[in-house]
Amino acid sequence: KIEFFLKCSKFYVVGASENRAKFGNKVLRCYMQHQKEVYPINTKSEFIEGIKCLSLIDEITGPPSEIGISIVTPPNVTKQIVNEIHKKNIKNVWLQPGSESKDIVQNSEQLGMNLIAGECLLKTLGYDPTFVPKNSSL
Repeated sequence: KIEFFLKCSKFYVVGASENRAKFGNKVLRCYMQHQKEVYPINTKSEFIEGIKCLSLIDEITGPPSEIGISIVTPPNVTKQIVNEIHKKNIKNVWLQPGSESKDIVQNSEQLGMNLIAGECLLKTLGYDPTFVPKNSSL
């Protein structure tokens, strides 16, 4: 499941944050650190780490089979996000620890998603907390 997810050509981080201490920012920078094409999704910020934010799942573009979405939100928010992702026919979803619940995992699997839960992207890819993106304004 993880290998298939990481073969995607475009990644999105739902719950991306401007705050470098938060996992929503760490996950975004982890993708950047590994030269992945990545976009933050955040309803309150215009830019995070120099990348223009999307505010809705509906704004995601590209072939659904080539898109991977990392979710870093509380479970009550994650449930709705998973439903929105399903409507876009996107199957590759990574629930960061703390964003999942048993119901969300069961529902996602019933929807036929390539779901990763209980694993941390930062550990899987390797993360350097001192990494600062070149285009960052912080």
